[in-house]
Amino acid sequence: MTIDVPLVAAPAKPATNSLLTSPILPTLFALALPNAVAMVGSTLVAVAETSYIGRLGTVPLAAIALVFPFAMLTQMMSAGAMGGGVSSAISRALGAGDKTRAATLALHAAIIGLCAGALFTVIMLLFGRQFFALLGGRGRVLDEACAYSNVLFAGASTIWLVNTFASVLRGTGDMRLPSLTLIVAGLVQIVVGGTFGLGLLGVPQFGMPGVAAGQLAAFFLATLFLAWYLVSGRSRLTLNFSAFHFERAMFLDILKVGAVACLSPLQTVLTILIFTRILAGFGTETLAGYGIGSRLEFLLIPITFAFGIASIPMIGMAIGAGRIARARQIAWTAAGAAGLTLGAIGVTLALRPSLWVALFTSDRAVTAAAHTYFAWAGPAYAFFGMGVCLYFSSQGAAKVGGPVLASSARLAMVAVGGWFLSAAGAPAWTLFALVGAAMIVFGLATAGAVLFTRWGHEAPTSREPVNPQVA
Repeated sequence: MTIDVPLVAAPAKPATNSLLTSPILPTLFALALPNAVAMVGSTLVAVAETSYIGRLGTVPLAAIALVFPFAMLTQMMSAGAMGGGVSSAISRALGAGDKTRAATLALHAAIIGLCAGALFTVIMLLFGRQFFALLGGRGRVLDEACAYSNVLFAGASTIWLVNTFASVLRGTGDMRLPSLTLIVAGLVQIVVGGTFGLGLLGVPQFGMPGVAAGQLAAFFLATLFLAWYLVSGRSRLTLNFSAFHFERAMFLDILKVGAVACLSPLQTVLTILIFTRILAGFGTETLAGYGIGSRLEFLLIPITFAFGIASIPMIGMAIGAGRIARARQIAWTAAGAAGLTLGAIGVTLALRPSLWVALFTSDRAVTAAAHTYFAWAGPAYAFFGMGVCLYFSSQGAAKVGGPVLASSARLAMVAVGGWFLSAAGAPAWTLFALVGAAMIVFGLATAGAVLFTRWGHEAPTSREPVNPQVA
């Protein structure tokens, strides 16, 4: 759903920006719903892709597991971290009534996305094989992982550009079109990847490179569509290449949020990889049980993403208009909604873990390990949801340093605590308890950072909100 954000004031009566005046909770839910639908769609695409990779055999399945963390990192950085920086900068400009600055920021964001994607391409083509080998890839598994990765990351710039353009639109309050574009791209990915990967409809079977080609084709087409939409004048911001000129301050406005925020998804992936490595010493069953739990953690991130990314334009415009109290109220409302949602899921699984575990295994030892994980980590999901959502909200306020440090504290706690417990020969349940404790520390530390970080100067209450219209 799109929340209407008038960008042109009527001559007789200025049109107010609804994101600055609408009730917070209903508006937040209205903005979050399209994102939630798109994220669920992306999850289903990943499930579908895994299913037809499974038809190629066990080796390709093992190979995709090696590439998955890097593919997730690309998406999390481009959509959530740098994407949040883009939405934040544009929404703050619109909140201040400067539409020209917002449009110029969008073009600078596209340059950042193009360069970041190219960097991912160079790194993964040159060092991807070494990364996969460090994760345990050998022989045919390593070869298949490289075959998939080389095709996928050859088009990393398309992934970054799609998520950058989507973030530009979200920064204006338009959540519907980016979500619809990602859903259609997902359908294209399934059709093209399945056809070329499995050799359907008389097409030769290309295996893993064919599967990767599905995502490459989908994001290439989505890039063309979103670029056309932004240039055509149909969006609330129109990209004007003829009037474009480089401005260092524009890059800094985006990067001061996006570049710092990129540390958070990197730390999230490192936390899971480090803990996986530590648990490997506790046996296959324990590792598999944790794997089932950590898979759910990845799937819970889209829920918090939906609330968090919806809060960014609301907070950014409030900050730009000098309405700091409203910006903070939006942040706490979004965090409460995300925390309650994930908390309900976590408590449910702590009481009835079989609702999730039974979907993946019937092995008694693995089931017992997974049940122990949810008993300790499940109740902490509320803090995890609150922390991740406040991380996004802080992007809207351009004050993301504290939440990133909170994520660093979680990483350090898991790495140091996990090593100590492992060296001391502690039972596996203590490590699962550590996971839950680290989530609680992350959530509380992020909340503390938001509470004590100054977001700006509140506009005087006797005055009208600064630039209540987006001219």
